[in-house]
Amino acid sequence: MELKTIRVVAAIIRKGNRIFATQRGYGDFKDGWEFPGGKIEAGESPEHALAREIKEELDADIIVGDLLTTVECDYPDFHLSMDCFWAELAPGSDMKLLEHEAAKWLPADELNTVDWLPADVEVAKKIAEALTDSENS
Repeated sequence: MELKTIRVVAAIIRKGNRIFATQRGYGDFKDGWEFPGGKIEAGESPEHALAREIKEELDADIIVGDLLTTVECDYPDFHLSMDCFWAELAPGSDMKLLEHEAAKWLPADELNTVDWLPADVEVAKKIAEALTDSENS
């Protein structure tokens, strides 16, 4: 049986060398850490979906940057296709946790100190590589 594919987007919100991570407050993966974001709705571009989801989850406006990576991950009941974009908070915007139980700004060298959800493990690796490359160039 083929798994149904769910297309989602995630924001890698960056402030200097720190990355914003959120802890799920609900659902099958409650307490797991993830990059904030959500499902792409029909007719929506990934970038628009991301801006909408961050507004809904964190009551914040973001500036969506370049695509870092697309992660493909099989979960027991579905296949996840996740587009991960660099992002930054829009000037004057602040974040409030509306759906998550916790959040933190992680320095690049501490990305592996939280218990990421399966798809987000790969994203954390890509972020670490990208930040290391930019420091070395």
